[in-house]
Amino acid sequence: MINRFLEKISGKWIFLIVVTTIYIFLLIFNFHSFERVLIQFFKLIWTILPIFVLVFCLMFLSNLFLDSKKIIKYTGKSAGLKGWIISIIAGILSSGPIYMWYPLLSELKDKGMKDAFITTFLYNRAVKIPLLPMIIYYFGITFTIILTFYMILFSVINGLIVHKFLNLKKP
Repeated sequence: MINRFLEKISGKWIFLIVVTTIYIFLLIFNFHSFERVLIQFFKLIWTILPIFVLVFCLMFLSNLFLDSKKIIKYTGKSAGLKGWIISIIAGILSSGPIYMWYPLLSELKDKGMKDAFITTFLYNRAVKIPLLPMIIYYFGITFTIILTFYMILFSVINGLIVHKFLNLKKP
């Protein structure tokens, strides 16, 4: 009976049930620990709330101004050099925590963006414009140019590799 119930619900719900059960036990048997955990949870929510709002605003604006045809044209299966350039520049210019970009990238993928461009975007987040002067100061201009060039080059190579592996799985 329990096995049939567990087969019908997804892993997300099982995880939620397990975590909720742990919190209930903590509430009953160790209220002080429960209180500390709850305070930390609300501090975390308060910290990431502005980032959530920003990402949801970006998603709203992307839905408002970007239609599927444009996204597919520039970052879809038939996209060429423009798609690579867009994903490289967007990755370099993006800021904030990486996990906040996942919902937007997932939405773009659903609209037709290639996995290779998503990989390239994520890889290029390592190139940070505000940090370039500090890298130049500590390591020199030559090192910085070569490092940045290789990071961009390998972002494209990694994008191609990810694309190739993901297409091996498809019949």
